[in-house]
Amino acid sequence: MNRGFYHAANGMIINQRALNTASQNISNSNTSGYKSDKLVTNTFKEQLILVQRRNALSGTFEQTYVDNTHTDLEQGSFEFTSSPFDVAINGNVYFNIRGNNGDNYLSRNGQWELDDEGYLTLGNSGRILGEEGEIYVGTSDFAIDNQGNVIVDGQTVDTLLLTYIAPDAEVEKYGENLLIYQGDGTIPDNEEFDIIQGAYERSNIDLNKEILSTMEIQRHYEANSSILKNIDSLNASSASLSKI
Repeated sequence: MNRGFYHAANGMIINQRALNTASQNISNSNTSGYKSDKLVTNTFKEQLILVQRRNALSGTFEQTYVDNTHTDLEQGSFEFTSSPFDVAINGNVYFNIRGNNGDNYLSRNGQWELDDEGYLTLGNSGRILGEEGEIYVGTSDFAIDNQGNVIVDGQTVDTLLLTYIAPDAEVEKYGENLLIYQGDGTIPDNEEFDIIQGAYERSNIDLNKEILSTMEIQRHYEANSSILKNIDSLNASSASLSKI
């Protein structure tokens, strides 16, 4: 009976985590450059020792637990605009952002702005980094070519600092659309990419899939909840019978 309690409660915990993950994806479906998260579960087998030294009669069952959350780095589609501050990447490289805390982060969010001092910035997340440091343009009349060279008045003022992340790599999220990557990050010689000014990358969320997944997770959660209530009722009945 206690084992049944454990499995039903464990199922509720896993589905609650899955629901939180799916809800986070849905809420960020319109966030530029957002990468969806997927809950990764794993299993381990436990032997049922019904009677000591009678292993031959024992069976095994699989316990499921949450292993980690994996960020899907698949590229999102592009939204084309006429703004010079919208910048997208076609390829497996990422913009570098100098956070307000002084740390460097990575992002595919290309909806930039010009701050009060004339630097390119990603909203409140921090300034865009070039190979020479924070990129100063001082005007909205600038261009970025397909290799990331930032051009003002016909002169290259800097080149976007870009970091390579393999599509199957593991990253850590910081906030909504900033990433932390512990790998090398050097762009391989044969890696092809294009910087596209006048467009930004949408999130890679499949909204219909996430909504259907949320409905399925909710049903699983409710099923485990019902099982838990039934086991609790059976346990109470057993306790009452034991007193007779």
